[in-house]
Amino acid sequence: MIGLLNFSLMTDSAAKKQKKDTPWYIEIPMVIITTFIIIALVQAFIGRLYVIPSQSMEPTLHGCPGCTGDRIYVDKIAYKTGEPEPGDVVVFRAPDSWTGGHYTSKDNNIFSGLQNLGSYIGLTSADETNMVKRIVATGGQTVQCLEGDEGVKVNGKVIDSSYQLQPMTYAVNPERGSDVCGGDYFGPVQVPENNYFVMGDNRTNSADSRFHLGDEHQGTVPHDNIVGKVQAIVLPFNRIGAVEDFDIQQ
Repeated sequence: MIGLLNFSLMTDSAAKKQKKDTPWYIEIPMVIITTFIIIALVQAFIGRLYVIPSQSMEPTLHGCPGCTGDRIYVDKIAYKTGEPEPGDVVVFRAPDSWTGGHYTSKDNNIFSGLQNLGSYIGLTSADETNMVKRIVATGGQTVQCLEGDEGVKVNGKVIDSSYQLQPMTYAVNPERGSDVCGGDYFGPVQVPENNYFVMGDNRTNSADSRFHLGDEHQGTVPHDNIVGKVQAIVLPFNRIGAVEDFDIQQ
């Protein structure tokens, strides 16, 4: 018994000695690598921080070139157990027809790597064509805003648009649209199954589904492109709070 006890003590002592003997220039990089692996796994499967780079979702989400944009938490689990609904604010990968397949820093691998690394902790925008908008209509529904309509309509009923930016950023040309439409007239568009018609809350300053009606998806976003649901603003501190998903089709 004494022999076993001595062996155990010697083993523990050797393990501690080995741990103490690990050079700092090995231990610190290992801690950093392990931390980033954990962060990558969390952001890949659970949730992720994104930086808002533009004003298209004002006043709900703040952002502009050169300013401190909102840092938002995007829940990637929300749509594993449920479906995106009208009123949800979502992050999605823009269809190729929206971007022409262009990625901002693809041609500079070093810059691209640093940008993506910073995006994991909400320091920079991600090096990808991710966008954030609000879902207005879902598969099978018909959306429009035509001359004489009292506002954007889904299946013939005016939706709640109380969350949109007022006053509007840009004046609307009365020959092509109206203030209640938030820009040019459009529709009617029947949203394909498993797709979503999205619009920015800053209606006159948002290149959303209305601007891509001629593509293969009629301007809508396929379900597979949805990254997750925007749940909250986490930075800056004076903006922290939940992001409301209005029941716009009530």
